[in-house]
Amino acid sequence: MRDAVKLVLAAGLAAGTANAQEPEIRLTEIASGLRNVTDIQNAGDGSGQLFFAQQNGIIRVYESGQLRDTPFLDVQTKTRTSGECGLLGLAFPPGYAAKRYFYVNYTDPNCSTSLVSRYRLSAGANSADPLSEQIVLRQAQPFQNHNGGQLRFGPDGFLWIAFGDGGSGGDPRNNAQSGLVWLGKMLRIDVESSQTPYRIPPDNPFVGDSRFLPEIWATGLRNPWRFSFDRETRDLWIADVGQNRAEEVNYTPAGSRGGENYGWRLMEGLRCFTAACAPDRLVLPVHEYDTRNQNDVSVTGGFVYRGSRYPSLTGTYIYGDYASGRIWGLRSEAGQFRNRLLLESRLSLSTFGEDEEAEVYLADHRGGRIYRIDATQAQPRRPAATAVANAASFENGAVAGSAVTVFGTDLTAGAGITAAAGIPLPLSLAGLAVRVNGRDAPIYAVAGANGAGQVNIQVPWETTGAKASIVLVRDGVSSLPLEVPLLALQPGVFTTDGSTAIIVRTSNNTLATSLNPLRAGELVYLYATGLGPVGNTPATGSGGPSSPLAHAVTSPTVAIDGVSCEVTFAGLAPDLVGLYQVNIRVPAGIGRGGHELVVRSGNMTSKRVLVFSD
Repeated sequence: MRDAVKLVLAAGLAAGTANAQEPEIRLTEIASGLRNVTDIQNAGDGSGQLFFAQQNGIIRVYESGQLRDTPFLDVQTKTRTSGECGLLGLAFPPGYAAKRYFYVNYTDPNCSTSLVSRYRLSAGANSADPLSEQIVLRQAQPFQNHNGGQLRFGPDGFLWIAFGDGGSGGDPRNNAQSGLVWLGKMLRIDVESSQTPYRIPPDNPFVGDSRFLPEIWATGLRNPWRFSFDRETRDLWIADVGQNRAEEVNYTPAGSRGGENYGWRLMEGLRCFTAACAPDRLVLPVHEYDTRNQNDVSVTGGFVYRGSRYPSLTGTYIYGDYASGRIWGLRSEAGQFRNRLLLESRLSLSTFGEDEEAEVYLADHRGGRIYRIDATQAQPRRPAATAVANAASFENGAVAGSAVTVFGTDLTAGAGITAAAGIPLPLSLAGLAVRVNGRDAPIYAVAGANGAGQVNIQVPWETTGAKASIVLVRDGVSSLPLEVPLLALQPGVFTTDGSTAIIVRTSNNTLATSLNPLRAGELVYLYATGLGPVGNTPATGSGGPSSPLAHAVTSPTVAIDGVSCEVTFAGLAPDLVGLYQVNIRVPAGIGRGGHELVVRSGNMTSKRVLVFSD
């Protein structure tokens, strides 16, 4: 039942509902006049060029602010634009400037076969010879959708290739879960140490396993439309298009040895798609979004921003939806992935790309335009603390070691609630840090909406003096200090609704309510704040110890309608941070119905809260 008080500190934050939100990014058009762009790449050769792959088989070059008239590659006779068919991917190998060849992924004119091929530059020219094709691999496509198409050299120097499940709907041949086909998989092959046409990396996860083809790195993908590696961390991000309910973003940290099963068709996003679903054996997405509203249809994967122009975007995975044009930012904070809307672009987002400086671009498929993503604000807004209150009673003040709520403005960039993933509590969350008398305070949760927000923290045990000076720090910008009284004691009782106490039965950890009232002689416990110093004090940010328990130095008393309760324990709640637990025996003779409960510690008395007895 300790989850009840966690909800009070996290999901119960009065964040409100976000309505209008200032866009965090803007789009700057750099090129137009293109046709159905499916990929944006740079060659990594220091030229500063960008390459735009068009679905019709033409690759255009963007250089010094201009589109070259002469195509870089023209293989229109080998493919065609139709639905999800055509030229779908482009990749340049490490050392391209000296090697003068590159790789493409396209479907044949009948859209019955996907091909990964190598093309070479013409002698003495900066364009490719369309007759130089060397086919690396072929994959038959049973249907004309879910072809995947992305290929990219990973940080390991190997070529990674994403194939969809072969199409139709619901993966009728169960390709994504079959180890004997490439469909629905991420492949990893070595095309650079040998060109015959490729080798299998010896550390691929299924080498020597007859149940799987050796090229396979990961399984369980439906239609992975764009994947990328984080330039800094080398983590892998895959956006996988869903069936009818959800689109998903998958994340695999660098250092993975492969073999991940991302779930399709056992699961769609975070929910089971078939009866044989076993989520504990799968790698679940770190984020999903519902496609049944707001005109979202198909996820388009992007990149983690590592450019130098906009520090506020650093570490944010930028991606979008093809149909709605909405662009989001997803980032890991304190062990949790937090998603926020960056812009309603209303473009048909077919792909994202990076230049050599790690700035991020996107393509409008229908409009034939390329845009650079820019941040709307060069500097974050200054946060402000407006009030500090006891996290249970909301009375002004703070007690060392206890939980408080700091109210303010401009605490977060977006709307919503971000809660700490575990204990010890983090010292920053959602881009926000809180300092109490110059010392970083552990954070339970942060909430914001329409500029207003609040953050729940533990006042560090080491805090001393007559006042607590609170400073908020967001993205390196500090608020003005707000001073509140630092009290030795300030008892407060956690409630479910602002008036009804959270009272839990010791016997079975169920919540006592008006429908399930207390009984005379029953052993129960409540959660409180502000009960002051304890013995066996844990480190700031760490949970209360369970052996030996941390008893309150000042023993509190509890009364229901003025009738004293026997207190069997009062001190830190085991495994919770800065929260106190008071165990009592319900006294006889208080009668049936609602009653007022108060906790007194020293000369301080809590606000009255409501309890019910039978």
